[in-house]
Parts: sequence; C-alpha cells; structure tokens
Amino acid sequence: MTTLQENYPFYLANEPKQSGRTIDLIDKFTGAAVAKIEIADALTIDNAIAAAVQSAPALAAMASYERQNVLQHCVNRFQDRFEEIAEILCIEAGKPIKDSRGEVTRLIDTFKIAAEEALRLDGSLQTLDISPRSKGYRGMWKRVPIGPCSFISPFNFPLNLAAHKIAPAIAVGCPFVMKPASRTPVGALIIGEILSETDLPKGAFSILPCSRDGADLFTTDERLKLLSFTGSPDVGWGLKAKAGKKKVVLELGGNAAVILDADTDIDDAVERIIFGAFYQSGQSCISVQRIYIHESIYEGVKKKLIETTISLKTGDPKSEDTFVGPMIAESEAIRLDEWIGEAVKKGATLLCGGTREGSMLEATLLENVPDDTKVACEEAFGPIALMEKFSSFDQAIDKVNDSKFGLQAGIFTKDIHKVMKAWDTLEVGGILVGDVPSYRVDNMPYGGVKDSGLGREGIIFAMEDMTEIRNLVIRTPS
Repeated sequence: MTTLQENYPFYLANEPKQSGRTIDLIDKFTGAAVAKIEIADALTIDNAIAAAVQSAPALAAMASYERQNVLQHCVNRFQDRFEEIAEILCIEAGKPIKDSRGEVTRLIDTFKIAAEEALRLDGSLQTLDISPRSKGYRGMWKRVPIGPCSFISPFNFPLNLAAHKIAPAIAVGCPFVMKPASRTPVGALIIGEILSETDLPKGAFSILPCSRDGADLFTTDERLKLLSFTGSPDVGWGLKAKAGKKKVVLELGGNAAVILDADTDIDDAVERIIFGAFYQSGQSCISVQRIYIHESIYEGVKKKLIETTISLKTGDPKSEDTFVGPMIAESEAIRLDEWIGEAVKKGATLLCGGTREGSMLEATLLENVPDDTKVACEEAFGPIALMEKFSSFDQAIDKVNDSKFGLQAGIFTKDIHKVMKAWDTLEVGGILVGDVPSYRVDNMPYGGVKDSGLGREGIIFAMEDMTEIRNLVIRTPS
C-alpha cells in the first residue's frame, strides 16, 4: 500500500502553499491520523478569488487545443499514477480497493471526455431575415466562459466529483477555486498537483481545504460567477440562499428507488441491487435505498437478496475481497444504527445485517418500513435498503414519486409501454431500465429534481453552465 506524504499543501494560484495550520487526515478503517493537511484561512481564499479574476482573460484567450493539452496531460499523469491514487483513495475515504480503482478509471474517463469536448465548444449561425424589417440582417452566436467559478466537492467521490467540476471548467476556460471535503481532501489536491505541472495561466486554479466556518467566500463573493455544490440538501439550499446573483448548480442526493416488475430476471436484478445498495458502503447519492417488488416475485427476490447480502465481506478496505468497508466516520454509522432502531420499533422487520462496530455497519435489509421513519423518507447514505411489495405498476410509480427527492430511479421490466410511462411520469432526473439507479456514465446528463438539486452535471452540460451565449448581428446595407 502506498505511503502517504507527511504533509499535503493546498494550491493557491497554481502553486503549493503551506499556512502552518493543519488538520489530520484519518485512515477511515483504522481511525489513525496518517497525514497532515494544510488548510486555508479567509485571507487566502480572498487572494485565490482575486487571482482567479486576474487570470480570467488569459485563460479565456487560450486556444482550444491548448486547453485540450492541459486536460490530456492530466489523463496521462492519472494513468501513470493509477495504483498510487487508488491506494490513497482507499485510505482517505475507506473505499474498498476495487472500488477505488474504479473511481480512478472514472476520473480518467471524465478528463478524457473534457479533453475531447474542449474542441467542440460550438455556436450557431441563425437566420434573422424572418420579415421585411430584418432583411439584410444575419446572426450568429457563440459560447464564452462565464468567469471565475466556485466549486465545493463532497467526501464520497473525492476524485470523480471534483473532476466533474474541474475538467469542464478547464475545457471552457473558466478559472476556479475549489473547497474539497475536509474528510477526503487528498484526491483533489493530487489533481491540483498535476495541474500545477501544466502551462495554465497563474491564478487559473486554487484548491483550498478549509474549515466550514471560514468558507463563506466560496458562496457569497460577488466576483465569482457560478457556484457548483455537491453535498447534503440542507447545506446546498442554504448556500443557494446566500449566493447572490451568481448561477448555482446543486447535486444534493436522494433516497433512490428501483422497481422490479413481474417479468424481472431475478438473478440479474439481485446482482445489480447488491451493487447499487452496498457499493462503497451505500455512500452514494444514487445508492439503492428503496426496492419495490411485484408481489408475484417478492418472496423469490427476498430470499435471494438476503442470501447474497449475508455473504458480502465487511472489513478492511485494503483487502481485495472486501465489499463493504467503513463509513466515513463512526458518527455516521451511529446515526444509521439509530435509524434502524427507530424503524424496527415502529414495526419494520430486520431481515439481515444491522450490526455496528465502530464505523463499520453491516449491509442491512429491512421490510415493511413505515413511511414516516427517517430511513424511509430521508437519505440514508449508508449500507441500508428497504423492501416492499406492490400489485400494480402504477402503484409502484406512485411509491417512487412519494418522496421529497428525485435524482434517479431504476426499473426492471420488459414492457416498453411501462418504460415509456415511467419516463413520462417518474419525478426524477434520470431513469435506468434493466438496471439500478446507482449507475452513471460520466458524459450523460446527471442531476435531480425536487430536493435532489438544480441543474445537470455531465461534461457538456456542465460546460453549458460554465459559459454564456454571446450574440453577434451583422447588417448588410441594401
């Protein structure tokens, strides 16, 4: 396993800096402090924003191929350091090593897509002579960078969710300041280290771990033109209320559901649900939390899910055969332990799991969970899934929609008419057919409705958010 550095600097205006103020990086499995992370204060953040503003004209003036070269350099360096980055992620996030390698693969994919799209920031020629008054006029428009951006990334995908903000910003020519999650900052700092090897204009990026108390400028500073936040709904909507005139993009999670209709291939669906519910300890915005199963196959699915869930190995994320690793902190495991207890007290049946040891919580299945319990109506963000039977497809759709969240949903059915009805009526940002809601490809539009957020990620969609349309009209005298 890779040895961590003793001390990780933050990046201010493209350069590594030390403040003398540090926080400990914790190995999420052992609980041991394994490195020191330099943290920024409010003055440093202010300086970073000023540097971003100053760099904006030079960054916008870079040729498309030059921005592509920066992104391609990152791809090459991520590939060179693949196993090192995966092992660091395993330590800082407690993510099983196989899942950590998967995230590094997605990091590379995300930067690759951005490198390709950097050459395709197109506009359009527009017909204006639609009536006699506009004869002799022609129009065209292009996209231009919106300006300095503010990014706040979460703990659960320290590499790829940072990449979904950083890579499109470079592709369009927007300078940025980023606050990575304090619990898992090293992934973003490694991206900063690799970016510092490029020819980006000075001030084009700053990556600044800091305390939440000192981070207000990321949200309130009027020099910033866009805020992109991924995290909890309470924090996200609160930031939007303070963001002022800047554009805001929010990805805020949910309690994702999957529907298994009567014609479902049970073995295939169970395999995908196990992945969707318990992958990286369920700490994903689109983790399977609610499972709605047609009554005709309910018992068969239930039996298979219990058997498979019990067989999952829980333990050291550094082990190649570990499936469920630790949660990000013991406090989160305690929270879910209490939620399970509340559900059982109100009449739910604990089918398997539910045992906690420190930050480790066994993969857990519950059934007949009352709708008013926290584990049913809030985002669990842990290795817990709830099972419930339904008799009609309409009833299942109503159950999925009976939530304040709406990020993604999965459907197992062979009936195309039901697929189309779900696409028309499910109140979510994305629907996956023949799969769980927990799947994402990094070029697709990704985001939610209701309390799940505002706007869409996915490289070309983020690039649209990070640009503005600038129109040009040319009059030819008659």
